[in-house]
Amino acid sequence: MAKEYRFTLPAEEQEVRRLKIGDIVYLTGTCYTMRDMGHRRSIEILQQEEALPFNLAKGALWHCGPIVKKEGESWQVVSAGSTTSSRFTPLGSELIRQVKVRFTIGKGTMGPEAVAAMQEIGACYLNSIGGCAALYAEQIKAVKTVFWTDLGLPEAIWVLEVENLGPLVVGIDSHGQSLFENIKKDMQKALQEIYAASRLEKGYSYTYLPRRVPGKLDR
Repeated sequence: MAKEYRFTLPAEEQEVRRLKIGDIVYLTGTCYTMRDMGHRRSIEILQQEEALPFNLAKGALWHCGPIVKKEGESWQVVSAGSTTSSRFTPLGSELIRQVKVRFTIGKGTMGPEAVAAMQEIGACYLNSIGGCAALYAEQIKAVKTVFWTDLGLPEAIWVLEVENLGPLVVGIDSHGQSLFENIKKDMQKALQEIYAASRLEKGYSYTYLPRRVPGKLDR
């Protein structure tokens, strides 16, 4: 039975260890956005044994390039939807281990390397809900500051003050469980049962594709 949790950031390891896949999470506090170029620059800085200009320890990292507008001297987030997280697995795993990112928020899932890193340091991956970018923007109470605008506004590191950011679903917990992988296993099992019940050949393609595309000229 899924449970609901509300966290105030930064979060301690023992708090996050309570979470299991499928649980619902809401976050309050400081959250940092990061995309491809931000991950790359962060790892380069850490490899040079230098400190990042922002503190991700025990905090939340959001795979997001928010749409923003400037009003006077301040920024406002108009829309904040997650980008696909799987491509951040290698660099994201390094960040989790090196700076102890407690929550990673995104879309889809992350690979085995990230699952292992989260299990090791007591972290988890949170799935945002598709189509809720406007809702999530309303839960961002302020843009505290922004780093690395030279990368472009979507790729910059936005430091956001959030209040009850959610609902977010635990997609990977700190015990090595992945909601995505479990669903995939259930789906594959169901497919095998359907093949057996229908007496279909597993290796046969039941999709018909015409040899000649209508309207295409032969040369």
